[in-house]
Amino acid sequence: MPDLGDPIGSVTDSSPSMVRIEVNNAEDFEKHKAKLGVGQYLLIASGNNLYLLATIMAVRASHIDRAKPEDGDGGGGEADSIAFRFQIDTQPIGTLSEESDFTRGTPALPVPTEYAYVTPPEVLSAIFSKHITSPFSFGTLSVAPDVKFEVDGDRFFSKHVAVVGSTGSGKSCAVAKILQTVVGIEQKSNANKAAQKNAHIVIFDIHAEYAAAFRLAEAENFTLNLLDVDTLRLPYWLMNAQELEEMFIESHEINSHNQVSQFRHAVVRNKCRHNSGLANISFDRPVYFSIDEVVTYLENMNAEVIGKLPGEGKPKLADETLVSDRDSCYFDKLQSFVVASTAAASKASNGPFHGEFDRLILRLRTRLADPRLRFLFYPVKDGGKPLETGDFADVVRQFIGYLTKSNVSIVDLSGIPFEVLSIVVSLISRMIFDFGFHYSKNRHVGGHVSDVPIMVVCEEAHNYVPRSGGAQYDSSRKSIERIAKEGRKYGVTLMVVSQRPSEVSETIFSQCSNFISLRLTNAVDQSYIKSLLPDLSAGIGDLLPNLGQGEFLTVGDAPLMPTVGRFALPVPEPHSRSVNYLQEWNAGWREVNFDDVIERWRGKVLAATA
Repeated sequence: MPDLGDPIGSVTDSSPSMVRIEVNNAEDFEKHKAKLGVGQYLLIASGNNLYLLATIMAVRASHIDRAKPEDGDGGGGEADSIAFRFQIDTQPIGTLSEESDFTRGTPALPVPTEYAYVTPPEVLSAIFSKHITSPFSFGTLSVAPDVKFEVDGDRFFSKHVAVVGSTGSGKSCAVAKILQTVVGIEQKSNANKAAQKNAHIVIFDIHAEYAAAFRLAEAENFTLNLLDVDTLRLPYWLMNAQELEEMFIESHEINSHNQVSQFRHAVVRNKCRHNSGLANISFDRPVYFSIDEVVTYLENMNAEVIGKLPGEGKPKLADETLVSDRDSCYFDKLQSFVVASTAAASKASNGPFHGEFDRLILRLRTRLADPRLRFLFYPVKDGGKPLETGDFADVVRQFIGYLTKSNVSIVDLSGIPFEVLSIVVSLISRMIFDFGFHYSKNRHVGGHVSDVPIMVVCEEAHNYVPRSGGAQYDSSRKSIERIAKEGRKYGVTLMVVSQRPSEVSETIFSQCSNFISLRLTNAVDQSYIKSLLPDLSAGIGDLLPNLGQGEFLTVGDAPLMPTVGRFALPVPEPHSRSVNYLQEWNAGWREVNFDDVIERWRGKVLAATA
């Protein structure tokens, strides 16, 4: 333990949640004022050879004696006689021995009259350097910029993380800096270009801002796997039952039960048709089926007429042919049926689902004709052929970076229609979880653990895993919550990023072991974050609206103690803003080439299906 110098005061009150220090005199307070701000650290003697490390929560001054100066003593009047008494309230964090061994918790609280000292920077450096088994840089301490702030990297990346902060607080830069550090990017250079590391990061990027942070010069040998609406290959036949029904079925319709039953039947029969070599095919099994053939089948069921002449009782086509096996002809083309009739010579009646599927078919046809959804309904391989069951492995490889051998995969959600955003997130996250699950099981058979850790970064998570919302969020919420509850066992962890933490699924946040909070200005969000962090006192929580840009409060398993730090800016930075507002508002009137804008708009959104 280095020399602590003279004490600044002594303990007057002591409890597990608060230790109050009375400063010796105004001169001592003025001398150390720069080190006595809220959020800084004090050392308080606690028995023999032990010191309590405590965070300053509040500083107060109160007036004491107002004795008037004697006449003729040259005093400056009554104001000159005012004196102050200074008190500092601190929150206990841990115990430090003479050998600088730090332990979380306070087994021995200081008693009144024990001395308090300003914590030297070298003591803080020793704490953070000596007690971190797998150090990972988090920037510097906000209260001591010369002290490097490190957390336990293994505890950080092996558990779920929440990153929250109001817009403009530096949240995107903080996330980019953390991810750049772990993959070896520093000042636009790749530290691992000689030998690629085993990092696997998948970012759901809803604003298309993270690609800029991971694009390096070709010489740096860093490959970014960018998946957008033009390059993403996400075949609809990988959807499970919930996702398919969420995409096509309106649950509030009166006849939705009939729609579900016949849609399921058509999908299963079509899967059997295209995968004759496979047994035990179910609605959920991820094998190829033709969605166009399924729609044709449903249209035939919707128009079906049953012959009622003696010996018939089967669907009857316009050419008088009786349909014995719907699978043999309903998938191929639209059929023409006889007209329903009560006449004795041509007796026929509408089928059991005649006219039931008008709205369903219209919805299916509309979705299939939407050019924005071609990546989902008409994905093709490089050669132009459609993706089929045998391409399943390549579909999974693209998300984890194995097609391009990439450490970072960015799923650009900015061009994906909002009505299918939940389904896209659900499908990708579910496949990543399933890969981790089955890969881990294969490794366990040989007595090994999973050696492919994956982190899924959910940027702006409140948009697709909200705390409350309609059925359109059920699939994504279920998939992400499953990773939150079970993913760690199989090497899949979450980083949940949001500017409105109070609107994100409570289940997901409750599973996070590490929290990084940048400035939060909304009172509801502040209260919500405080309620989630058991070792965050009300005093530390009061710092949330006052943090500067890039400053953060971190609490959890990875940091030694609740700490306020500051991230360095990532280089390159994510592009989170595209307009210099004041500069452009004050610039001269600028003409816009609307023809080019509209042409791009049409090309991305309104073009007819080829």
